Amino acid sequence: MGFPALNPCSTLKPFRLNQSSVGIHWRSLKVGFRSSRSRLLVSNSVTDRQTSTVERGGTEGVASASPVYVATPPNRELRTPHSGYHFDGTTRQFFEGWYFKVSIPERKESFCFMYSVENPAFRKKLSPLEVAQHGPRSTGVGAQILGASDKYICQYSEESQNFWGSRHELMLGNTFVAEKGMQPPSKEVPPQDFNRMVSEGFQVTPLWNQGFIRDDGRSDYVKTVKTARWEYSTRPVYGWGNVGSKQQSTAGWLAAFPVFEPHWQICMAAGLSTGWIEWDGERFEFKDAPSYSEKNWGGGFPRKWFWAQCNVFEGASGEVALTVGGGLRQLPGLTETFENAALIGVHYDGIFYEFVPWKGVVTWEISPWGYWFVTAENETHLVELEATTKDPGTTLRAPTTEAGLAPACKDTCYGVLKLKLWERRYDGSKGKIILDVTSDMAAVEVGGGPWFNTWKGKTTTPELLSRALRVPLDVDGIFNFLPLFKPPGL
Repeated sequence: MGFPALNPCSTLKPFRLNQSSVGIHWRSLKVGFRSSRSRLLVSNSVTDRQTSTVERGGTEGVASASPVYVATPPNRELRTPHSGYHFDGTTRQFFEGWYFKVSIPERKESFCFMYSVENPAFRKKLSPLEVAQHGPRSTGVGAQILGASDKYICQYSEESQNFWGSRHELMLGNTFVAEKGMQPPSKEVPPQDFNRMVSEGFQVTPLWNQGFIRDDGRSDYVKTVKTARWEYSTRPVYGWGNVGSKQQSTAGWLAAFPVFEPHWQICMAAGLSTGWIEWDGERFEFKDAPSYSEKNWGGGFPRKWFWAQCNVFEGASGEVALTVGGGLRQLPGLTETFENAALIGVHYDGIFYEFVPWKGVVTWEISPWGYWFVTAENETHLVELEATTKDPGTTLRAPTTEAGLAPACKDTCYGVLKLKLWERRYDGSKGKIILDVTSDMAAVEVGGGPWFNTWKGKTTTPELLSRALRVPLDVDGIFNFLPLFKPPGL
C-alpha cells in the first residue's frame, strides 16, 4: 500500500532533551527519549493483555507502558494562551476543534485524534423555527482518528448536550452513549469513573487522553476500523515558546478577539506519551512516544489551507519539533476579502524559532497533493522545509460553514520531510547552519479548495497590522488582573 515497513536498523530518532538547555531536572527522561535499546509493546489481540516485545537491542525485562493518571493542576507549567474552550454562549456561527497526535517510531506509525464541536448554542438539531431565525446551522460533536495503516474511524452526533469544555484550560470531553443508569460526566473525572459512566465517548486534558468510539458507518470512501479504545498519559516538553519562558499565542495577541478567524493555537509542540491504543485487532503499547496537540476555533475553517507537523527526526543532536501551516482566510468586513496567512515554528534544544508574517515573510509552493515547500525568514534566522509523499493520503472531515463536519482535507503521516535552519547574516543571506534534519514520519495535509493546480503564495501583512502585532502585549496577563472580563478560552 506504499507505507513504510519497520526497519530494525533505522537510526531515526525522536527529539532528545538536553537537560542543560532546559534547566529542569527531568529525572525520568533518561528512559523516556528513544535510545538504541528502546522497545515497543504490541499485542495481536485487543483482548489479550499479554504483550510481546519488538526489541532493538538486548535488554532484559519488559518496559512498562502503563499510563499514570494525574489530575490537571492549576497554573501548570507550559500552559499556552488559548488553552480553554472559546464558546461565548452566543448564537453566532462557531466551531472549535482539537488535534492530538502520538507517533511510534519503532513501527513508523502515528495516531491522530481529532475532536470537534459545532454551534454548541444549539444542543440539538435546529427546529424549523430556529432555522428561520438563525439560518441553517450544523450542530453536534465529532470524534475522528487517523491511525495505523492509514485507517480511519469517525463517530458523530448532531447533539452536543453531553459535551463539556473548560473555560480556561485544555480539558474537554463528550459522551456519545452513557452506561445504563449513569449520568454523563460534565468535567474531568478519574479514568475508572469515566469507564464506569461512559460506554462510548472521550475525555482529554493536557496530561491525559482516553476514550472508546464506534465507527458510525458514514465513511465508506476510506478504509475504516469498527472500534477504537485508548488510554494514555502525557508529559509536556514544549508548549509554544522557549523552555522556561512565558508561552506565546500562536497567532499573536489579536487572537483574543473574534477577528481574523479561524484562530490557531499550538498547545503542546512536543511531549512524551505513555499508554495504549486498541486498533483494528491490535493493541499498541508505547512508552514516552513523541506527541503533539493543537486547536482551531472561530466561524469556520479557511477557504484553503496546508499544514505539516513532525516530532521524529534523524540527524539532530538535540530535540526537534516542527509545525507549519498556512491558509487563505477571510478578512473581517462586509465584502469577501481574503488574505494569505502562514507561519513556521521550530523548537530545538529548548529554543523556539518563530517565523510569522508580522516578523518577516513566509513563502510556499504546495501541490494539490504530494509536495510541500515552505521558506521563511525573520530578523535573525532563515528556515526551509520540503516534504513529499507517495502515499495516497486519507480523506478526513473538518467543520465547514456550508456542510458541517464534512470531508474537506487529506492527510497522511508518512511524509518524507527535510528541514534546514540557518542563522541570518547582516545582508540577509544564509549564515551558520543550525539544523539539517530529515524524517519519514511527517504528518502532512491539504484542505479546502479548489486545488486546481500548485498553490504558490506568500504572506502579505499590512504594515499597520504588522506593527500592532509586534507590540509585546500580554493579553493573558492583563486579563488575569481583570478575571471577570477575561474572555472564554484565553
